[in-house]
Amino acid sequence: MDLKSSVSVSASGLRAQSLRMRVIAENLANQGSVSQTPGGDPYRRRVATFAAQVDRASGATKVEVKGVASDKSAFQRVYQPGNPAADAKGYVLMPNVNSLVETADMKSAQRSYEANLSAIEAAKGMTMRTIDLLK
Repeated sequence: MDLKSSVSVSASGLRAQSLRMRVIAENLANQGSVSQTPGGDPYRRRVATFAAQVDRASGATKVEVKGVASDKSAFQRVYQPGNPAADAKGYVLMPNVNSLVETADMKSAQRSYEANLSAIEAAKGMTMRTIDLLK
């Protein structure tokens, strides 16, 4: 794999992990968001999805963002009869966001981002050393 391809692969990884971190931040920001109407659905957790895609020009496998999907897991029911979002029985549906899961996902995305950044820095260093050798 040549230098341009390796930087391109790492850059696609940076874009993917950046999107993943934005989605996780949105989930954490909305973990307490309930419905605006009584008995309605609250915020639903979102998850970024990715796929491997082969670049025809270079033959390198890059990360492609497939999209952002909603998590279909069940909402938690909490008894809060005074809440405006409560149903007739006094229960409020809470978002299906677990802060521990989101924090672990954020740490994983951060480490993946840093690994891709390190790969780009290594490629940059090799390029600089090559230029120095050619002088």
